Amino acid sequence: MSGDAGLDAELASERSTESTDGSPVEAAPSDGYGVALRGVVKRYPSGGGEPVVALDDVDFAVRPGEFVAVVGPSGSGKSTLLNVLGLLDDPTEGQRLLDGVDVTNLSVAERTRARKESIGFVFQDFHLLPTLTAVENVAMPTAFDPGDATDRAADLLSRFGLGDRLDHEPSELSGGQKQRVAIARALINEPAVLLADEPTGNLDTETGEAILAEFERVKAEGVAVVAVTHDPLVEEYADRVVDLTDGKMTGGLPDGAGSMSDAESESGDEPESDNEPESDNEPESGDEPESESNWADWGSQ
Repeated sequence: MSGDAGLDAELASERSTESTDGSPVEAAPSDGYGVALRGVVKRYPSGGGEPVVALDDVDFAVRPGEFVAVVGPSGSGKSTLLNVLGLLDDPTEGQRLLDGVDVTNLSVAERTRARKESIGFVFQDFHLLPTLTAVENVAMPTAFDPGDATDRAADLLSRFGLGDRLDHEPSELSGGQKQRVAIARALINEPAVLLADEPTGNLDTETGEAILAEFERVKAEGVAVVAVTHDPLVEEYADRVVDLTDGKMTGGLPDGAGSMSDAESESGDEPESDNEPESDNEPESGDEPESESNWADWGSQ
């Protein structure tokens, strides 16, 4: 498989195809998950010592229309989890699935295309472009697409109560307003999966409830929502709360779902990964290593 056309065919058909190295890639069993990880391990080098294990044999899955909150202490692997789910980092071992398609070993260009078409991100620090207006920030992921997304961007902002702030730059917006712009931007391409890093972290309770109510509407449209959080309010709105501590996950699969390893045994799949850690960074002991991926890579959407 090569180029955007190959990726489009893979994601659309969810059938066997070829990976970037020419080896066959089997679509996952029909499990109905919007996004899933099977036995995922993520290691980072640590200056000649034992590698730091940020994710340790993680099985995780979210169904379309499900809102999952991921909780755990700082440095437990939550940011790494979002990066792997969002195709910003590759797992060291294990398998990553998007709409039932194995997307573990995509090329950089293929990952960028898949993110643009299927995944929306909400960043803790907003990452708005300071010289663009609110509506221009929301429409930015569509900059290289045919047509004009301004009307849709304006509609999304109106849904978040910012219809009178369309032409305001980030410096003219409050923290809560900036976060709402960021969430609207994440939805501009109508993603199948929405990944949020502390979506209510910079909001007062009333605004946080309004944002979470919008997440409820988003999931009702069939979007799988994953939020990393320390906010008990997010847990109240979530359909399921997953704990991640020291890289180990509890409750990662929906009720009634068998383990991912069981599913592999039944299907005969034995996913392999030749991925090696790409980072040259050396994390400090006791801290979750900072992702080697450039979060600004998302901007290519």
